[in-house]
Amino acid sequence: QVQLVESGGGLVQPGGSLRLSCAASGSIFSINVMGWYRQAPGKQRELVATITNGGNTNYADSVKGRFTISRDNAKNTVYLQMNSLKPEDTAVYYCKADVSQYSGRTYRYWGQGTQVTVSS
Repeated sequence: QVQLVESGGGLVQPGGSLRLSCAASGSIFSINVMGWYRQAPGKQRELVATITNGGNTNYADSVKGRFTISRDNAKNTVYLQMNSLKPEDTAVYYCKADVSQYSGRTYRYWGQGTQVTVSS
């Protein structure tokens, strides 16, 4: 079993910054892709950013140039630095990890979500 624990959400004013963290623990051989998704009230969950274990990144158009995803493979942790935040970034942010276990099988895990609210 694998657990993803997120932290770093909160309330911030427009134009401000937040840094989210997500640490994976448990039965992990390696982690392939890690990423962040978000879900606003009344909307579907959407991709924010992903990063491979080799460091290749992918961003939603709406966050390009403002958000930066990174990871520390030694700590099985992924980060999301969010700058120039806008009210439309308000959502619950979820961490995702595609984990290869010692059995050789790969499973997708999700964190519990952390609330980000951008408001004056």
